[in-house]
Amino acid sequence: MAEETPPIVELAEWFQTPPGQYVLAWERAQFDAAVSDVFGYYAWQVGLGDLNLLRANRMPFKGYVGAEMPGADARAGWQSRVALAEPEALPFESQSVDLLILPHTFECTPDPHKVLREVERVLVPEGRVVISGFNPWSLWGARTRMPGMEPWLPQPPSSQVSLARLKDWFKLLSLEADDSRFGCYAPACRTEKWLQRWSFMERAGARWWGLGGAVYMVAAVKRVAGMRIIGPAWKTRPKRARAASVVVNRQARDRLDGF
Repeated sequence: MAEETPPIVELAEWFQTPPGQYVLAWERAQFDAAVSDVFGYYAWQVGLGDLNLLRANRMPFKGYVGAEMPGADARAGWQSRVALAEPEALPFESQSVDLLILPHTFECTPDPHKVLREVERVLVPEGRVVISGFNPWSLWGARTRMPGMEPWLPQPPSSQVSLARLKDWFKLLSLEADDSRFGCYAPACRTEKWLQRWSFMERAGARWWGLGGAVYMVAAVKRVAGMRIIGPAWKTRPKRARAASVVVNRQARDRLDGF
């Protein structure tokens, strides 16, 4: 019996194809914008270690965690900050990570909801997570579901998590979505030439069919009820004590005026 190829490996190989490069270009731009102004100390990318999607972030520690070891060049780019672990069991202490990014991680695991619970566990209060995934309700998703046709995407439709479903999961945890978008509106084409011919669909699709992009990106913040961010002590100015006011009733004041 032939050994099955892990889903994450299939996805990494698919990103080398023209449609994969088309998606990757869009996702790189979205991840760069989403993580560039996120501050803290620890940032981790979960999955796809050969693609450093934390490059625009300025935290002092940026690492990769996943079930597959990145190649030698990628490991050098991560400065050997690599941890091998399943995304359902992240090897971090609770409330210890400032930023997590999950590029298509849900599509490479049998239990995406468990992965999201792990994300919520390891994030610090006000920590951020950025997630990308294939949109099952796009033209690409429809083509993948058509019976008798050659599979278009590396993962089966049953593994895809829609953005609407993901936001419902956020509501069950202490995660609050604050940004989401769709992209890659060109039809399913295998060559770069035809993908370029359909490039006009990017503006038209975003305007007239906003939910129909082949992929989506969503960012969320971990909110903790009752938590209050306290600024530095030097920002708090001591209040001046008010002079005590003497209250005199009207009758007493009239008697005093009579003297």
